[in-house]
Amino acid sequence: VQLVESGGGLVQPGGSLRLSCAASGFNFSSYVMSWYRQAPGKERELVAIISSGGGTTNYGNPVKGRFTISRDNAKNVVYLQMNSLKPEDTARYYCYPPLGYWGQGTQVTVSS
Repeated sequence: VQLVESGGGLVQPGGSLRLSCAASGFNFSSYVMSWYRQAPGKERELVAIISSGGGTTNYGNPVKGRFTISRDNAKNVVYLQMNSLKPEDTARYYCYPPLGYWGQGTQVTVSS
């Protein structure tokens, strides 16, 4: 299993970023996919989750209405569109299939 997250960076409050996670080594279209994040000194928290077919999504309360998870099963990629970013969104973001594997993550820093 390989998970490669990308798209992070430094952005000002109110800005947007789109994260991508390229997955390989498993039957991607059969699995729920999630995005998690972890800020320094804090536990990893669930940000968003999408069903295997993409028709059902759920979000953590802190990001509802601002973030959108989506997936492209033809490309084995899951996305996280993040709008109206806040300093408290600063964290390392990881995609996760329920297989016990994690990638390196991508750092998102929201600061003026």
